[in-house]
Amino acid sequence: MTNAFPSVYVFVPQYFAFDLNATKIKEIYANKNSFVEAVGTEKYFMLPPTLKVCDFANNKLSKFYFGMPYLSILNLRNNTLGAYLSTERYTNSSNTELKEVDLSFNFIQDLSFAIFHGHEQAVKIDLSHNKLTDVTFDLSHLVNLERLDLSYNNISGISSQTSMDTLRKLSKTSKLKIDLSNNLLKCSCQNLKFLQWMDANLDLLIHTSKYRCRFENNNVLQLTNVNEVVKQLEKECSSFTTLIICITVGIIMSLLILSAGLLYRFRWRLRYLYYMTRHKYKVFQNIQSSTTYKYDAFISYANEETDFIVSEVIPHLERDENLKLCVHQRDFVPGEDITQNITNGIHQSRFTICIVTQSFLDSYYCMFEFNMARMESIYSRDGQNILFLVFYEQLRPKDLPLVILELVQKQSYIEYPNNEQGNVVFWKKIAESLGSSE
Repeated sequence: MTNAFPSVYVFVPQYFAFDLNATKIKEIYANKNSFVEAVGTEKYFMLPPTLKVCDFANNKLSKFYFGMPYLSILNLRNNTLGAYLSTERYTNSSNTELKEVDLSFNFIQDLSFAIFHGHEQAVKIDLSHNKLTDVTFDLSHLVNLERLDLSYNNISGISSQTSMDTLRKLSKTSKLKIDLSNNLLKCSCQNLKFLQWMDANLDLLIHTSKYRCRFENNNVLQLTNVNEVVKQLEKECSSFTTLIICITVGIIMSLLILSAGLLYRFRWRLRYLYYMTRHKYKVFQNIQSSTTYKYDAFISYANEETDFIVSEVIPHLERDENLKLCVHQRDFVPGEDITQNITNGIHQSRFTICIVTQSFLDSYYCMFEFNMARMESIYSRDGQNILFLVFYEQLRPKDLPLVILELVQKQSYIEYPNNEQGNVVFWKKIAESLGSSE
């Protein structure tokens, strides 16, 4: 029995109220009308169990939703269901006997993931003449599918490896054929996996003479030989990938070298700031020098010159000149980290005196003290030079580090004379430099 409806705008499910079940109706043709919506109500939701064909083609439907567990053919061709079907299904039936579904000409850009769930009996699905760009919906339930029409869409390729694997798997249980004709496929490195899949599954595809492919340079060619295109892209993409890797590695190496250079360039400043803030500040603050100092001078020397410090420096400057010195063997805080002791001692002293010898130059901690005092001058004393170099032995200029040589050139040094008359003048000059004498 066939039943037709006049030109109305809303398909009211109460039409089924006239006991259509008793008529054993098999086909309903509501096509070529102006329906904009056909959605079942709670009372009239299920289509009649005897109904096999439901045709709502050539309407203006924006919504369609019924229970249809026994329906065989559903024709929704030429409507405007695209927006609705992107998030909804046309049926809530978990299992349906649908064999053919026509959703062509519906402005479909995307379909809800579960739209074909329960469609184990489906043989043909027509999604042609839409605006699909990819296959993102689930195909795994279509175990008997023989024809999937995706022609005349905007599909550039199938991005999902799961979808490609599912189609290949389905072809082993049915005579599945896929129509991708009149889509503008993309021949690019990003689409290489899909093209490789096409090349390996040409037996699944029909109307391949109408397949077109656009390259990166926007040239469009007939895709008559997929294998040749795949080989060409594999070669180009391999080179492209290698180039990207080389550029990436180059950029990373450049950044690492630049970072290492900056760290090396400012290594003493960073270490100075680190030691000055450690154990003292939770938040970085600019280091401000105090107007008063605990010591008049911090004495930096190698262990080999300990006798000179004990027998000469301390007696002449502390006993005779009444200066207070910071000497590491005597004044460092027990248990405190040596680098912290050094930084604190320099920061709490008005000046730093370095007893320069070859042993001093070879000592890690002596050079550490020298550089910390240099940083103290620059960053805490407004550029005021607080460093005095005392050359206790003769050293050649070529043996001196550049930073020490710069101070020598600025006359910020004095040589120890090591004779009785010269020593008297030497200690007076040191005391004057430290500001103890008028």
